Parts: sequence; structure tokens; C-alpha cells
Amino acid sequence: MKRSSERILTTHTGSLPRPSDLLALLRQKEDGQAVDGGAFAACVRQAVAETVKRQMATGIDIVNDGEMSKPSYATYVKDRLSGFDGSERSLPIRGADMQDFPDYARASAGGMGASGVRMKRPACTGPISYRERAALEVDLTNFKAALAGTSPADTFMSAASPGVVTFFLSNKYYPSHEAYLRAIAEAMRVEYEAIVAAGFVLQVDCPDLAMSRHVHYKDLSLSEFRKTIELHIEALNHALANVPEDRVRVHLCWGNYEGPHNHDVPLRDIIDIVMKARAQGISYEASNPRHEHEWAVFKEVKLPPGKVLIPGVIDSVTNFVEHPELVAQRICNLANVVGRENVIAGTDCGFGTIAGSSAVDPAIAWAKLSSMAEGARLASRMLWH
Repeated sequence: MKRSSERILTTHTGSLPRPSDLLALLRQKEDGQAVDGGAFAACVRQAVAETVKRQMATGIDIVNDGEMSKPSYATYVKDRLSGFDGSERSLPIRGADMQDFPDYARASAGGMGASGVRMKRPACTGPISYRERAALEVDLTNFKAALAGTSPADTFMSAASPGVVTFFLSNKYYPSHEAYLRAIAEAMRVEYEAIVAAGFVLQVDCPDLAMSRHVHYKDLSLSEFRKTIELHIEALNHALANVPEDRVRVHLCWGNYEGPHNHDVPLRDIIDIVMKARAQGISYEASNPRHEHEWAVFKEVKLPPGKVLIPGVIDSVTNFVEHPELVAQRICNLANVVGRENVIAGTDCGFGTIAGSSAVDPAIAWAKLSSMAEGARLASRMLWH
């Protein structure tokens, strides 16, 4: 991973707005309709090329493929792993914060997904293995082709963590959660190793380390929840055993939705466990009203040597375009505590975690990213004065 050695570098969390023609094809695929394979492949290839160019033009230093080919950042694995071929569905996902405010929950139901891809969540009903490497190879090839003639500071590609797969796709086959988790980890190491072998930094998406606290594990005590995510980190580290730590970053998330979030687990209660991941970079939500104050956690929690923090300095669920001076302030608050070289500016989460379902208008998403880049330039002038 590159560090902010001369200026504050910028990146984002992974998913970016997909073009309308690609969204239409993704919807058809997820709905089980026939889609022309050649047309879909060409559409994805073009979308990746365009999103790389746009990231560069916007001022993003560390770019990716925008997750153009994926219906969502986590459930795409159902098409690459065996074991998810049956008709059984996964259990509903209900957050404790929404249970506190049922009127709001009803009013907002469907708001995020009404125009997006209908996310399919089959349950695991058989043994898991990595069976569809072709889709992975296409993603790698498309990204390499899109990078031709460009010179970003660095590149990355996202993949689902073993734990987040268990979050969205329920287990109805393995004898325990631990057995299910370890089977996914063993399979996903194929994808993790291939991304790094292709020359990209691997970002492993790990909302299970935070969001699962107020969803699946809301009835556990904090100590019991900590033991659960320690198990998730152990499984992740097993999957990353052959990957250099300095080629990995993880993304921590409390849920990419506008809502109360009044049951979010505090960062200070989990950060020590998160830091045990075999990853140099830690990307996390740091700009929304529930977590913006948590830069101060690092006044007490010492950043381990070699680690890099990637705080979200713009949010991903509202259409406010953050002022560059606010972005710079958020960057400097943290950089003045942990060191400027240990901070890369990022986004709270993605702008297309489920394809087409973002509450943020695509044009505004790019305006927010542009503001982040300008804020990073302001922060750099302050920090390297």
C-alpha cells in the first residue's frame, strides 16, 4: 500500500454509480431473465474503463473498477461459490435501531432498493468451494485494460469477507457458524490471492465486524460479540495467510444506510480486534453524525506500527456535498493525532453497495468525491506547510 508520504492521498470504499444501461442488465440477470452474454460483457468493460477515467479526472489517487460487474458488494459470491444453488432463502435482516423506530422503518422501507437491483440472498444448502473463477478473471482483465495509459498512485479491488457472507447468506448446511465461516474463508482465499497476484491492493469488506452487532448479534453481550468477531478475524486471517499484509486493507462499516444508528457499537469497543487483521489499511466510517467524533479514539488507542487509517471524510448516504474545508478539518483532526503519513482520505462507504439503490444521486456522488479531493489538497497544505 502507498502511504501519504508527501501529501494526503485519496481513495474511496469501492462501489461507484453504475451507468443506466449496465443497471438494466444487472437487474435482468438478478431477476433470472435471459441476458446476452456478449452485450453484458461489453457493457461492463466499457463501464470499468469510464469509471477509472472519471476517478482520475476527479482527483482520486487510489482507484478501482467501481465494482461495475457486481449486483452488490457481498452477495455476488453466490455466483462464484458452490453451495448457494438451492431454492432456500436467507433469513431477514432487521436492525435494532429500526426496531426502536418502527414508523420510520415502515416509511423508509424500499426507499434504498426501489430503483436498484433486487438483491438475491440464497441460503447455503451444500458444501462451499470456489467454482466460478472465470468471473473473477474477467474483473481482473477489465481493470487492467482500463488502467492502460493511466498512472494512479495505487489501485485496489474489493472482495467480500468471510464474515459478511455469513451476514447476508444464511447457513442451512454446516453444523455451526464457525464451520460455515471457515468453509467460506477457505474458498475465498482463491479470490484474495488472485487480486493481489494481479498487482492490486486487496480490500476486504468487513461490515460484519460492526454492523452485525445491531443486527444478527443484538442479543449478545458486548464481550460475547467481541468473541464472535475475533472468530471472524481468525477466519479472515486464515484466508489471507498467503497474502502480504502490506497489500491488504479492510473496510469497517456500521451499515450504509441513513437511519438512527443508535445501537451502533462504538469504535473503541472493537478497534483492538479489528487491528488484529492481516491488513495494513483500516477503512472506516468517520464522517456521519454517529461516528464523526471517533477520531478522538486514537488519542488513547495507539496506532500499531505500519498501520494506515482510511477514514471516511465524506458520507455516502446523503446528498449534501461536503465543503472542502470541512473535509480538510476531518483529515487534519486525525492526522495531527496519528501522523499525516498514516492517513488516507476515503469515503464512509460505497455509492453503489447494491447496484442502483444508492440514496445519493450519481452526479452528486461525483461532486462529493471532487470535494474530497479538494479537501485533501487543502489538508496537505496545512500538514506540509
